[in-house]
Amino acid sequence: MPQITVDYSAPLADGFDRRGFALALHDAVVEIAAAKYEACKTQFRATEDTTVGRDEGGHGIVHVTLGLLAGRTDETKVQLTEAVLELLRQYVKPADGLALHASAEVRDLDASYRKFDS
Repeated sequence: MPQITVDYSAPLADGFDRRGFALALHDAVVEIAAAKYEACKTQFRATEDTTVGRDEGGHGIVHVTLGLLAGRTDETKVQLTEAVLELLRQYVKPADGLALHASAEVRDLDASYRKFDS
């Protein structure tokens, strides 16, 4: 915990400082949600196909999902999603002509969540 997944449109790859974003996001999660650095895990998944509305091309999407152990207040979750969006503004620079659509959500991990480290 937290489990962080970042889905993004492949055309954003060159202008997306993913490592910088992950490190800054880990700072925010520790500060806002009282997580521990060693617990922060972020995975990035590039998607080749993106469709927005009826438009053809010209769009890039980034969606960040943060899974936290239950117990955070709604206020904490909102503060964290706002921080994610601000960090995306800093770390994603889409190519000219590419509209960026960014979103984030924080969810409670299911009570069945377990992990191991080796």
